[in-house]
Amino acid sequence: MKTDILAFGAHPDDVELGCGGTIAKLISEGKTCVIVDLTKGELGTRGTDQTRKEEATEAAKILGVAARENLGLKDGFLVNSEEYQMEIVKMIRKYRPEIVLANAIDDRHPDHAKAAKLVSDACFLAGLRKIETILDGEAQEVWRPKQVFHYIQWKHIQPEFVIDISEHLEKKLEACMAFKTQFYDPTSKEPETPITSKDFYESLTYRAQDLGRLSGVAYAEGFTSEKLIAMKNFDGIVW
Repeated sequence: MKTDILAFGAHPDDVELGCGGTIAKLISEGKTCVIVDLTKGELGTRGTDQTRKEEATEAAKILGVAARENLGLKDGFLVNSEEYQMEIVKMIRKYRPEIVLANAIDDRHPDHAKAAKLVSDACFLAGLRKIETILDGEAQEVWRPKQVFHYIQWKHIQPEFVIDISEHLEKKLEACMAFKTQFYDPTSKEPETPITSKDFYESLTYRAQDLGRLSGVAYAEGFTSEKLIAMKNFDGIVW
């Protein structure tokens, strides 16, 4: 399956929180997007891996992604190992994306930065012809994405560019709140966490609004890039 965007998240809900608006925007423009979750989020304080699976399925429907997969790697213990790299290489070669979106390069949860490096390394390895992979009994062709961009999560990281999500913020919020066991719910009897507060939910809007303020749009999501971005012209820039 050839896709335009392949978005990786260390946990189910990372993609929605970090770049859900961007994915909704790209899909509305006719792009194909796929999400791959590295873990089941089984160490999450609230809910279970089964509820996270159901929530991830619902969020994927809301965003309109073409597919969503979960690699079942070990939550809380991601390592940049050959075993884990090869699982991601298989996904890259399966979906053949032009652009990969990955976790923040530095963040509160240690899995996030680990996933950022893990995915980045796998993107390079996926383009090496002497690394052979087999998926569903068939040998895979090599593939290396043109760009790897990292979305921003808990920490305030200076973005190298932003995407205008002004018309897609509501869909992002809807997709995030599909993970109803994880976020603000005043009726929940489960323990509180840093992401279950009302303030965290509201931060999804005001952080997007602040990036929008700085870039001249209503709402935006920020990204860092692994390499210098070349532009053919000034088309598409918000002045």
